[in-house]
Amino acid sequence: MNWIADRARAFDSSGIRKVFEMAATMKNPINLSIGQPDFDVPPPIKDACVDAIQGGKNAYSVTQGIAPLRERLTSIVRAEYPHPDRSLFVTSGTSGGLVLTMMTLVNPGDEVVFLDPYFVMYEPLTKLVGGVPRPVPCYPDFRVDLDRVADAITPKTKLLIVNSPANPTGVMLTEEEVRGLAELAKERNVAVVSDEIYRAFDYDGSFVSPAKFNDRAIVIDGFSKSHAMTGWRVGWVHGPQEVIQEMTKLQQYSFVCAPQPCQWGAVAALDVPMDDHVADYRRKRDLIVEGLKDKYELVVPGGAFYVFPKAPGGNGTKFVERCLKEELLVIPGKIFSGQDTHFRISFAASDATIERGIEALRKLAG
Repeated sequence: MNWIADRARAFDSSGIRKVFEMAATMKNPINLSIGQPDFDVPPPIKDACVDAIQGGKNAYSVTQGIAPLRERLTSIVRAEYPHPDRSLFVTSGTSGGLVLTMMTLVNPGDEVVFLDPYFVMYEPLTKLVGGVPRPVPCYPDFRVDLDRVADAITPKTKLLIVNSPANPTGVMLTEEEVRGLAELAKERNVAVVSDEIYRAFDYDGSFVSPAKFNDRAIVIDGFSKSHAMTGWRVGWVHGPQEVIQEMTKLQQYSFVCAPQPCQWGAVAALDVPMDDHVADYRRKRDLIVEGLKDKYELVVPGGAFYVFPKAPGGNGTKFVERCLKEELLVIPGKIFSGQDTHFRISFAASDATIERGIEALRKLAG
């Protein structure tokens, strides 16, 4: 008897996780692979979470999230997007929000369009719910070719996913690109889903959301990257009331709720300024770009904390294998793409680690 369902066999475990496991076996790796901030959760957030635990706020919260957090987030969203039909709920991380979005909107056979390179979860989650991934290549500069996206949309297309600032490229879409995608989705009656988990890391002041141009846009956001709360699992989704209502219902039967003490920490997070950390990451961005731009073909990232250079020799997997021999941990581009020509560097690391990485990468470039 074959006990394993076909959906579980439809994809492999994340190649990023394999790199993490490999890092644990190395004595002194140069780790530029991890996609999470290297600073700690700010003390006021920790204190609020501890106070919640000590105060007995340890049970389930209501599925949609504690009222103080929802009210604060709703106020922020309504000030930015004054659409009359916009609702919000708290999710178990942005990954949980993405899973619920797919489960709510995608039927078997529906197509999901997204730009390639893409966040590693988009393709397997589409397959998990029986959908058909339709990645749209945007090499070599990772800009949007609106005609190419339009050509990828068919009568079977249900979702268009936008991720800006992007993982793995760090590219920030321009207002013209975002407007074009948002209006295309509206014109074709396709749901546009905006993954905005990196929006705080905007180095050039150019972030804009599809929700500005499309009142039916579904936006996924959270505290994981902006406040280094990756392990706390607190995100949120806002969008049309009908969609949010169905997603909340599915959360009740899956994740139940985000951890309640962490939600109280998230309330405090909304009052903690993170500008200094963002400025520090802008400096790290400049440090690694300056250190590599004469040796590697790369696009300067406008946000997030990644660079996605072209691999010397044009094969990302083979180049990453060479890096591993130097105990340098980076991620092969094929994990995020239908192409295997690039590799991802995370500059969410200490300056010392980044400088070691630059030295190793310059040596490997020849």
